[in-house]
Amino acid sequence: MIYITGDCHSDFTRFSTDNFPVQKQMTKKDYVIICGDFGGVWDYIIESKSEKYWLDWLNNKNFTTLFVDGNHENFTRLYNYPVEKWHGGKVHKIRDSVIHLMRGEMFEIDGEKFFTFGGASSHDIKDGILNLDEQEKIYKYRKRGAEFRIRDFSWWDLELPTKEEMRNGILNLEKVNYKVDYIISHCAPTNVQRLISNDYNEDFLTDYLQQIYEKTKFKKWYFGHYHENRQINEQFCMLYDDIIALRK
Repeated sequence: MIYITGDCHSDFTRFSTDNFPVQKQMTKKDYVIICGDFGGVWDYIIESKSEKYWLDWLNNKNFTTLFVDGNHENFTRLYNYPVEKWHGGKVHKIRDSVIHLMRGEMFEIDGEKFFTFGGASSHDIKDGILNLDEQEKIYKYRKRGAEFRIRDFSWWDLELPTKEEMRNGILNLEKVNYKVDYIISHCAPTNVQRLISNDYNEDFLTDYLQQIYEKTKFKKWYFGHYHENRQINEQFCMLYDDIIALRK
């Protein structure tokens, strides 16, 4: 069994037995995939007591938790986990059964090919990005309720991919002649995003995903980021807090 959901932002209560009862029949060979903004690796330097609790809680579930990154992750810490091979692609193992599916990787899961590409531009930063040493400015921004983030504390440059990650994605798609079963991302391709909202900026990542959309044959594309549950069309499904079974 494979289930898919959207942004968690460190809140994993949707995976309680009451909210997700089918897990009683699941095993570690069954999967729940989170389409970015996992939030389980968020604390500034090391795992806090709360973060450790929830990561261990997920690890003790019957199923295996998989996630692509979003724009609200601590990328400094996330990218410092050792890179391992898992089901044909590169991952960061946060716990034995809590696994980050890295950008531009291809995975074979239950006989299906999954292409993964996390990341997105934050849209809640209209007042800018400050540095940690700008304490006086941070205080003033907070006092007036400004929409801002702090570099390497609550916002990271790596919310958007590197050129190497994008090249890696193309190379892996070329290896399979641009034929996969499922694509998992956080944001959507440019043309799909235009159908969703005008509140999100187009950027080189949405354009990159658009390029992949136009060249790749696939069954379904699942993504999060936009905080809504909606079937966009036959191929694209936007997820927030719904947990749905993979539609083959």
